Amino acid sequence: MDDTLLEQELKQLLIRECDKEDDIDWQSITDEEPLFGQQSRIAMDSLDALQVSLALQQHYGVRIEGAKDGRRILNSIASIAAFIRQKR
Repeated sequence: MDDTLLEQELKQLLIRECDKEDDIDWQSITDEEPLFGQQSRIAMDSLDALQVSLALQQHYGVRIEGAKDGRRILNSIASIAAFIRQKR
């Protein structure tokens, strides 16, 4: 899979699963920007993280185990993409 294509797909998935389609354009998200916390435009919460985790499992066949790993993996688009590439 093309390097940038995966990141683009992940941004679209993230916006869709976090129900931010009316608030944020997926193309404006950078690969390194935080997805959690006060500095985040997306401001994911635990429910968003669960939804994104399930979507990643459905679309890419990867499973995120545990909250600690989930927080690390779901930190940014770049960290999610790295996790998926590592598991393939």
